[in-house]
Amino acid sequence: MTDPMETPAWAELTTLAARQLPLRALIDKDRTYLRLSAAGISADFSRQRLDSQVLESLVGLLDQTNVADLRDSMFRGDPINTTEGRSVLHVALRAPVNQPVIVADVDVSPDIHSVLDRMRNFSDQVRSGQWKGITGKSINRVINIGIGGSDLGPAMANRALHDFVIPEISFAFVSNVDANDLKEALEGSDPERTLFIVVSKTFTTEETMLNANAAKSWILKNLPHLNPSDVVQQHFVAVSTNSQGVADFGINLRNIFGFWDWVGGRYSMVSAVGLSTMIAIGPNNFDVMLRGFHDMDEHFRTAPPQENLPMLMGAIAVWNRDFLNIETTAVLPYSHYLGRFPAYLQQLTMESNGKRVRRDGSLVHYNTGAIFWGEPGTNGQHSFYQLLHQGTSIVACDFIVVARESEGVDPQQAILVANALAQASVLSIGVTREELRSNGNAPDLLAHKEMPGNRPVSLFMIDKLNPHSLGALVALYEHSVFTQGVIWGINSFDQWGVELGKKVATGITLSFSDASLIEAFDASTQYSIKEYLRINRQD
Repeated sequence: MTDPMETPAWAELTTLAARQLPLRALIDKDRTYLRLSAAGISADFSRQRLDSQVLESLVGLLDQTNVADLRDSMFRGDPINTTEGRSVLHVALRAPVNQPVIVADVDVSPDIHSVLDRMRNFSDQVRSGQWKGITGKSINRVINIGIGGSDLGPAMANRALHDFVIPEISFAFVSNVDANDLKEALEGSDPERTLFIVVSKTFTTEETMLNANAAKSWILKNLPHLNPSDVVQQHFVAVSTNSQGVADFGINLRNIFGFWDWVGGRYSMVSAVGLSTMIAIGPNNFDVMLRGFHDMDEHFRTAPPQENLPMLMGAIAVWNRDFLNIETTAVLPYSHYLGRFPAYLQQLTMESNGKRVRRDGSLVHYNTGAIFWGEPGTNGQHSFYQLLHQGTSIVACDFIVVARESEGVDPQQAILVANALAQASVLSIGVTREELRSNGNAPDLLAHKEMPGNRPVSLFMIDKLNPHSLGALVALYEHSVFTQGVIWGINSFDQWGVELGKKVATGITLSFSDASLIEAFDASTQYSIKEYLRINRQD
């Protein structure tokens, strides 16, 4: 495999980074080559700290690290998840019904669309009131129980598509093993009208199963005179591949919605994991969201690198991380309903590219995935933007702007958009002491008010926030993450770093009831275990 640092493009980029002009000197030049659009998303990279030479070298880096080849391997169903020997085919989940998808010489498209059809049928039953609780009442509350990709995608989509959610049903998302998460979701829920969707590929995920069993105890306690088996079968469905585990829990196997090991959790929001989303927005709108994903997939699959929005977005992310040494990216959606989008991207980006080992097992000797975080505007402006503008750490920023909230010109939406454009401008251009002085600012405040600018900003604008634009936006980030991972030579589709902590947590839990096990841990952990036990003994 190719070491990116040994490519001619990497050497060129290293030289170019040392002599880049500040954004103030670049931004009024012809920057049209940094403005692209795809699948209804307009992207403006003209506030990034790069020029045409850098862009040309980045396109060269894409070629020299074989991004297009690995992209084609992914779409073919080749097992590019090398550490787990799996295909990576989230793109197959949103492919049209008549498009074959081959995995190990088998067309999996019929299976995908069979599950989607079952989801549509079930969603229609719940939405129409045909699916009833054990006492004959229709469902008015759906609680999704899952964690990681089994929670973040559905929770984000439910909020993002608020205007499309059926008003007769409320939705809650439980992920945290902290009992208060489930407690809050159950407050005000009617056990006779509540449906639980338990989402766990293995049906053994500790946090999910603890919450699922607690939910089962709650509903059985509140419906004590009914047959427990009948209650569970009518009020619980599962998204899983473990039919035996689901059956042991008491869920009817007719109410299992499956998915496949070639779908990673953080890429699964339009698989059966999205059942709560389909119930919320309806099968037709879910299909529109699938088309948004697919439109961006097709752009990524077919557009040449210099016109390929996700590829260039990923290459620019590598430029910022490895050549400008920028460690973190703020995601700043100027949309209240995209409030969970930064949290969704945290998993997508950092679980995918937070790696220090290459696909061939060697250690990387360059920077990989940036830290992602964020908050919707304009709230963030009154929180952390001070650091963005004048702090000593440089933060790259992704602004996501929704042009229209409703038909016609909405004065409040116009103010929101104006704030986004203003912040993007000041972050990139800044303000000098001379400009402050000419505007009549007091001399003794010039240093305090000066803003250096030169912060790299990407601005993405969509017409309206709807199922299609949300699908395209998520797919854009997915493929940008893929592009970065290929350039760095890492596997973006495993997450071994998550597993060790789970195993250690199991050992600590056992030590709470068996003091002889405490000595197996390091001194600091021993102290914390003993403090926990001491505090609990006080009761």
